[in-house]
Amino acid sequence: MPPPADIVKVAIEWPGAFPKLMEIDQKKPLSAIIKEVCEGWNLPNPETFSLQNADSTNFYITEKNRNNIKNGSILRLTTSAAQMAQQLHERIQSSSMDMKLDALKDLANSSRDITFAQEFINLDGISLLTQMVESGTERYQKLQKIMKPCFGDLLSFTLTAFVELMDHGIVSWDTFSVAFIKKIASYVCKAAMDTAVLQRSLAILESMVLNSQDLYQKVAQEITIGQLIPHLQGTDQDIQTYTIAVINALFLKAPEEKRQVQTKVTQSQKQLRSIILSNVIRSNKPINDEMAHQLYVLQVLTFNLLEDRMMTKMDPQDQAQRDIIFELRRIAFDVECDSNNSGSIEKRKSMYTRDYKKLGFINHVNPAVDFTQIPPGMLALDNMLYFARHHQDAYIRIVLENSSREDKHECPFGRSSIELTKMLCEILKVGELPSENCHDFHPMFFTHDRSFEEFFCICIQLLNKTWKEMRATSEDFNKVMQVVKEQITRALTIKPNSLDQFKSRLQNLSYTEILKLRQSERMNQEDFQSRPILELREKIQPEIMELIKQQRLNRLCEGTCFRKISSRRRQDKFWYCRLSPNHKVLHYGDLEESPQGEVPHDSLQDKLPVADIKAVVTGKDCPHMKEKGALKQNKELLELAFSVLYESDEYLNFIAPDKHEYCVWTDGLNALLGKEMTSEFTRSDMDTLLNMEMKLRLLDLENIQIPEVPPPIPKEPSNYDFVYDCN
Repeated sequence: MPPPADIVKVAIEWPGAFPKLMEIDQKKPLSAIIKEVCEGWNLPNPETFSLQNADSTNFYITEKNRNNIKNGSILRLTTSAAQMAQQLHERIQSSSMDMKLDALKDLANSSRDITFAQEFINLDGISLLTQMVESGTERYQKLQKIMKPCFGDLLSFTLTAFVELMDHGIVSWDTFSVAFIKKIASYVCKAAMDTAVLQRSLAILESMVLNSQDLYQKVAQEITIGQLIPHLQGTDQDIQTYTIAVINALFLKAPEEKRQVQTKVTQSQKQLRSIILSNVIRSNKPINDEMAHQLYVLQVLTFNLLEDRMMTKMDPQDQAQRDIIFELRRIAFDVECDSNNSGSIEKRKSMYTRDYKKLGFINHVNPAVDFTQIPPGMLALDNMLYFARHHQDAYIRIVLENSSREDKHECPFGRSSIELTKMLCEILKVGELPSENCHDFHPMFFTHDRSFEEFFCICIQLLNKTWKEMRATSEDFNKVMQVVKEQITRALTIKPNSLDQFKSRLQNLSYTEILKLRQSERMNQEDFQSRPILELREKIQPEIMELIKQQRLNRLCEGTCFRKISSRRRQDKFWYCRLSPNHKVLHYGDLEESPQGEVPHDSLQDKLPVADIKAVVTGKDCPHMKEKGALKQNKELLELAFSVLYESDEYLNFIAPDKHEYCVWTDGLNALLGKEMTSEFTRSDMDTLLNMEMKLRLLDLENIQIPEVPPPIPKEPSNYDFVYDCN
């Protein structure tokens, strides 16, 4: 007879004693269980004790999380969270440096547990730590000359404990004084600061900026981009990552009027781009995922500065804006726009109309009307003027080439520039917030101060070249734009290191090459429509679906490392989940860091029987997406979220590392519940495998005997002189 569901068998440790095996009744109050354990070891005052997980987390067991105790768990009897918080609160105020250092080290470790954190915060522990940072550090600094390592450790553990306590979201960031902000900022601005202290200080500044608009104002007064740049010139990639994260936070929270100033390329922005390129992107060290994410965020925020121009309509009556169009005409045709009294008004109007037609505007009489469409608004005109001024020869050549062609074969420069700018904004997602999980940055955009404009200049020349290769007419305009978009996106997939490399890649992606690639892909995805073929497909489909199902379940058995989202990405917690080989239990548990390879079942303490799973919910229906207001706004994060509902409204919440893992897990969990697998990856796998199986079955194998065993592998040749060296 199986044991009752409310009884769990555990081992409990106590220093200096043999571990005790006992059965815990989950219906009994936790205090009664602790009292029973204390009586077994003759320990007085059971109210001063608590149970703790005896693993790397050392988290306290409470009435809220006690249901996570599973059969076979190892627990530890220890000082209660309230008692521990009181002891550490007293010890960190000790006059003995050694005792203070040990206490702060213990505090930094214990603060990761929300139960302890709540007790320590109730003792006004956050205020004590901030006071130590504000005023106590002066006392430490007197010792710095004779106890330099000790000073660095004291401050490092103090700031680590502060960061861990604040990460629980119990205390508002708005409560901190200007003196504290100034002190943290001083550690960032100070030369030769201890690495650990610098890391924590940067993390605190980032959290302040992201969590409070008021604190953003105060931090922005203390820290400038110029003061952060020296940290990018070192070799420590973690410090570089934290630094770029602070820069991103300052950009993200900047008010609208300050963003308008940022659209102008300043000297500090030029220096920032140049140093990131030379010291980060082109350094000898490989770029890790977190650095790639921060570079991606910086890239997105930089391009988002273009959003205002992209969404600004041109005012046809604004003379300053009209002068830009006159400038385009002047450069192209080498004429003066204000030719005083040179002919009648009608004659000049006719001349302007003729030239604007040659420039490829839709409205030949008043081309300003062409720029009233948003997007791309005034951004298209900015790009055209940049191209005309900085690549004048190419600009004049394109305009004159097209003005000498027949009307129907000319590539309209004005219309093309407007549509191309809109397309580039879509490709680079200008105006969208950065994704939480994306690492898709492009090194070439860090190689030039006006990278978007240069990107446009390369692409407008590509468009003109493709137009000629396609021998296009005005009716083919949309077809040409589709081909150009394909050329650009294919070239971007290889992540060119420079704009020149991007240009070279485009040279190889001619219209002829695009046709070949399309034909090849079409052949690989060939779809047979005759009735016998369709019947064969229907017959094979269940076999393929079963194959996909087994693959999904096998992947769940291998397991995946998931990230616990917090307000500070670099302090991420990880947890691992995998399905048991018999497909009956989900094993999961917390990890200190992202694992290399699979995590064994026995190291994952928590279990969830598949039979207890009631449903799988995704996106906005997930509890953790409803709780986190800031995260709820991120569309891409919502697309990676899913939850498993079990027992009485209990949830196991997931955020997949990428779309592929999301599809694998939602498919696998639905398969376990006997439901249909509906992800886009299932559809893609079904098409691929079904097409392969169809081609195999339709091979002409008449009178061909297929061997039962594979043919033997021939012996190696005596020499390889016949091999051709392609190099």
